[in-house]
Amino acid sequence: MGHSTEFVPLHVAVLTVSDTRDEATDKSGRLLADRVESAGHVLHAKTICRDDVYELRARVSRWIADDRPDVVITTGGTGLTGRDVTPQALEILFDRRIDGFGEMFRVLSYDTIGTSTLQSRAIAGVAKATFIFCLPGSSGACADGWDKLIAAQIDARTQPCNLHELLPRLTER
Repeated sequence: MGHSTEFVPLHVAVLTVSDTRDEATDKSGRLLADRVESAGHVLHAKTICRDDVYELRARVSRWIADDRPDVVITTGGTGLTGRDVTPQALEILFDRRIDGFGEMFRVLSYDTIGTSTLQSRAIAGVAKATFIFCLPGSSGACADGWDKLIAAQIDARTQPCNLHELLPRLTER
């Protein structure tokens, strides 16, 4: 694929992980879905899943097995409480971790929330040919994650390099 001078839309799924939110109260999921579409990408799906390891794993596994989406973004379940299960539910599905994502997310969050950022277990990885980004549940964290990290990296025009250009090579053996 290489660098493109034109925008190339990807299919993106948004998954809110919560026992308490519904479509009317899902501010973070709606924010991400709106940003995905505003950027010109295709919103493959937007859904809400309970904080349950197996339900979460099953939902994301179905998306990984599908030819679409290219990207899954989750919001919620990345904290330290007993109900925060997103990292341990999804990391097992990764073929490769994207360690720099969590590190960069916490660096950027420090400017907004200070040392409270150490409570975030934001992670990312690749499974089959799908990028998976796990963000905290707050709308501020989702805005920061999308605006400062994800949007540029899934845009084929970003230089010197971007995740988009890796898509055709993700399943190499």
